[in-house]
Amino acid sequence: MTFWTKIAGFILRNRYLVLAVIIGITAYLVSQTDNIRFSYSEANLLPEDHPVNVEYDKFLDIFGEEGNLIILGLKDSTVFEVEKFNAWNKLAKKLDSTAQVELTVSITDIKKLEADRKNRKFVVSPLLDKAPSKQEDIEKIKEQLFEKLPFYDNILYNEEGTIQTAIYLKKDIVNTPERADFIEQVLIPEVEKFEKNYNLQVRISGMPYIRTLNSKNIADEMLLFVGGALLITAIIFFFFFRSFRATFITLLVVGVGVIWAFGFIGLLGYELTVLTALIPPLIIVIGVPNAVFLINKYQQEVKKHGNQAKSLQRVISKIGNATLMTNITTASGFATFVFVKSQLLREFGILASINIISIFILALLIIPILYSFMPLPQKKHLNHLEKRWMENVVNWMERMVRHQRIAIYITTVVIIILSMAGLSLIRVSGSLIEDMPKGKQFYKDIKFFETEFGGIMPLEILVDTKREKGVMKLSTLKKMEKLNETIETFPELSKPISVNNIVKYSKQAFYKGNPKYYQLPTSQEQNYIFAYTKNSNGNSEMLKNFVDSTGRYARITTFMKDVGTDKMDIIQERLNAVIKKQFPGEKFQVSMTGKALVFLKGTNYLIRNLVISLSLAIVLISIFMAWMFRRLEMILISLIPNMLPLLMTAGLMGIFDIPIKPSTILVFSIAFGISVDDTIHFLAKYRQELLANNWKIKPAVYSALRETGVSMFYTSIVLFFGFLVFTVSSFGGTIALGGLVSVTLLLAMVSNLLLLPSLLLSFEDKIANNKVLKETNFKILPPKEKTEK
Repeated sequence: MTFWTKIAGFILRNRYLVLAVIIGITAYLVSQTDNIRFSYSEANLLPEDHPVNVEYDKFLDIFGEEGNLIILGLKDSTVFEVEKFNAWNKLAKKLDSTAQVELTVSITDIKKLEADRKNRKFVVSPLLDKAPSKQEDIEKIKEQLFEKLPFYDNILYNEEGTIQTAIYLKKDIVNTPERADFIEQVLIPEVEKFEKNYNLQVRISGMPYIRTLNSKNIADEMLLFVGGALLITAIIFFFFFRSFRATFITLLVVGVGVIWAFGFIGLLGYELTVLTALIPPLIIVIGVPNAVFLINKYQQEVKKHGNQAKSLQRVISKIGNATLMTNITTASGFATFVFVKSQLLREFGILASINIISIFILALLIIPILYSFMPLPQKKHLNHLEKRWMENVVNWMERMVRHQRIAIYITTVVIIILSMAGLSLIRVSGSLIEDMPKGKQFYKDIKFFETEFGGIMPLEILVDTKREKGVMKLSTLKKMEKLNETIETFPELSKPISVNNIVKYSKQAFYKGNPKYYQLPTSQEQNYIFAYTKNSNGNSEMLKNFVDSTGRYARITTFMKDVGTDKMDIIQERLNAVIKKQFPGEKFQVSMTGKALVFLKGTNYLIRNLVISLSLAIVLISIFMAWMFRRLEMILISLIPNMLPLLMTAGLMGIFDIPIKPSTILVFSIAFGISVDDTIHFLAKYRQELLANNWKIKPAVYSALRETGVSMFYTSIVLFFGFLVFTVSSFGGTIALGGLVSVTLLLAMVSNLLLLPSLLLSFEDKIANNKVLKETNFKILPPKEKTEK
């Protein structure tokens, strides 16, 4: 008895025990779903010890969390009517009173900085002593705000009359569920109430708000994907097999697989991110082909001899080995992410590979066992094996391979040339918001703030003067001003905010509030102005947001628009040139950081790691093929049909301007891991047919094509429509992922059913003369199988 014959016997003899074990494991994993938690922070694609992360952590240690700002914006001239103006400020005060908010800054909170000549200090007084009661009061406030207080320009208002309120959350809740509770249960209801009462449209943005709504979308869509994948695969499966029984068994298998997928997420303590949310629907799409091969083989055996026990035993012993290999290769493709230092990708790789092996085990156990309790399939359930249209498709493939191999090769060469041309057009995008649902209001609000205030994604520049109180030296401030002026030249960046704004405001206050003096002091003025500053408590409070307690570190904050890696590289290059010129390395250390920059750098890091993971996957497949056939030609023959679809996909991405980004980058690993399954199924059957046909290549190729062609066609169609479910997403990256993987797998099917057998026939002589293959590779086949064939 062979290994797989023993496995088949064990499963069928101990079917009650096997089912009990499956039920027990499922119940345990269901209990682990309580541990599932959403990710409340941005995806960090970089390893913890990466220099970019080290710089960011250093910044956080000095100035604390920088992503705690939520902004409310209004662009409506009627807001300056007394009732609406007071209501707007009351909204800010109400939000300020909640436990989750550190402070709010709105027009009612504006402070005027004035010089107290008698006590030689600056004093801070409110712009509004009381709520305005008539329109004349509002007009005076507007005059002060838009003409005499440039310090607040682009912070609380802009020249177009757009106003905004800044809400600073407490830093310790920014990456916790409490943040989401505040936004969903307090902020959004209060804003909606204000909009309804005063007929004004309030724009909301800021990283905490965006992340919360984005996470909610991910959770909602995950259920949509699971339901959609189950529905579409069930419909297609029933269309092919015309059997409610087979459809129910398949849905049961993938349903248990989905439960296990959620259970493993909770068991391993991983967060639900945009990547891990793809695992359950991915398992459905990958699990159905397993069922197709197993059920198709069972029905073929039943039709051949009508013996149920023998049919079930052969399903496990003959299909089990090939299906195991295909699932191992698919899992290996995902497992290569384990070797990447990015925690996000590593978790995705671990979960995907574990669940792929799990769905194989579930299919191999559940399908034969359930069929063992059921009567033999009726004749109508086997009719699909003789469908005329399917036979016509297989006949067409055989004719192409038999008579049109030159045409297949010419077409392949043309496709390669066109794909290479498209590949040259491909671009990289590291945008934080590009994949966000463009139909959602929060995305439109992001674009509103980009237009009105220059962006919402913080970019921080950390200036280390390498000595205490080095920031407040006039020479340092002038260097920072040069950097600020450079930042203002970029349309992709907002006006910067730094200690310079406060120093310039101090000079304006020293000259009785005249806005023309809103500038850095001269060397003669600095002693007078800084003397006032030392005596002022109000100024110290304003300074602490931009200078650390020792006076050694300063921050310059600007906000970025939605820019890709190319534009960001240009911005960095120009800023670094100014930094290098203005801040000599022996006296200063200046670094750029912030969440947006970390994400951009993470994208570039991800692309480099994609090459590594794909290379590892190719090496693993090559090793498997080398073990299987012991011949270099066979390794090349097996890889070419799978590399070609990847090249075509890359070409399509370039032609249709679909960028390489964290979401689409997974296309290649997913598609390669799955498409190689068809190759293994075909070659496994081809090996059996070689022996059965006494080492005659042509009969072996045509027999393998006819027998595996139907199953490969079925599974490819299921995979195509299964991944197409992702295109109903509102996330651009998920749409691209679903569409590209679907197209790639369809191309892989055609490649494996036309190009692969053509290559086998073209290398006919070399394969036939491979004595090593003959002597070593077929001894695993059971003697009965040989005599039958």
